[in-house]
Amino acid sequence: MKNIPKFVLIIILSTQLFSSEFITIGTGSVTGIYYTTGGSICRLVNKYKDSTIRCSIQSTEGSLYNLNSVNNKDLDFAIVQSDILYQASHNKNNFKNSSYSKVKSIMAIYPELLTLVTKKDANINTIMDIKDKRINLGSSGSGNETTALTLFNEIGLTKNDLKEASSYNASEMSDALKNNKIDGYFYMVGHPTSTIKDSSSSVNIKIIPIENEITNKLIEKYPYFTKGNIPGGIYKGQVEDIPTFGVKAVLVVNEKVNEKIVYALVKAILENFDEFKKLHPAYSNITKESLLEGLSTPLHEGAKKYYEEIGLIK
Repeated sequence: MKNIPKFVLIIILSTQLFSSEFITIGTGSVTGIYYTTGGSICRLVNKYKDSTIRCSIQSTEGSLYNLNSVNNKDLDFAIVQSDILYQASHNKNNFKNSSYSKVKSIMAIYPELLTLVTKKDANINTIMDIKDKRINLGSSGSGNETTALTLFNEIGLTKNDLKEASSYNASEMSDALKNNKIDGYFYMVGHPTSTIKDSSSSVNIKIIPIENEITNKLIEKYPYFTKGNIPGGIYKGQVEDIPTFGVKAVLVVNEKVNEKIVYALVKAILENFDEFKKLHPAYSNITKESLLEGLSTPLHEGAKKYYEEIGLIK
């Protein structure tokens, strides 16, 4: 471009800048996998040769904040737990008098498992042993807290059965455990995660199993739940696989976002799917087909168009 007059070059560069589409993905705590996942998606989108989209991420309070922000179009895209999405779209529980019809699905990315991390000397060996203990449930109204309380309801516990029910967010709870402010915390997350690794580096931890008898009843009642195992060997002191249950981390979008933008985002991920799967261990077992499992709201037309083109849906 060295022979192009300077004023022409400025016009060309300005045109390229303003022809770009800028989008933001709402994620979660900077220490969590939502944040990493949003960054992974943006990395693929921003380098994709056939797209003018410029993608950035925003750290947020998590699923409930993200759901409301997309519904109100304060965010274009965000990541939300599939159980929260299901309840909102079906007007269940805390969403009975609300409408979330503007929130559409793009893909269900990876499984998140409810994980109860405790101090080894807290004498907690089963889920019922948390009675009279100091347990962190997560930020008030968060997907983390919602899922923990759904479990409580199934096994006959309430917050009042705890010595203390705290509400530290994901970036705070590991320090709370290390500083002896709590005996354990619930965390809905993909594995492995740096938060639990950080806990295990300073405190002897124990991850408590949630047995099949409990998870079978939960899955029968709530179709968005699924069984899962936290793999042994990924956290210090945890040798065996640990049974539990979980949901999916779903990428959602406001229905008003341009179809071409959503199409381009999905295409950038799917055409670089092997690279995407290497960006975090939590993605290692996902498939293109599994991206469509666990969706409880309709697909955005842009996503639907691409999935139809490659034969994932008919």
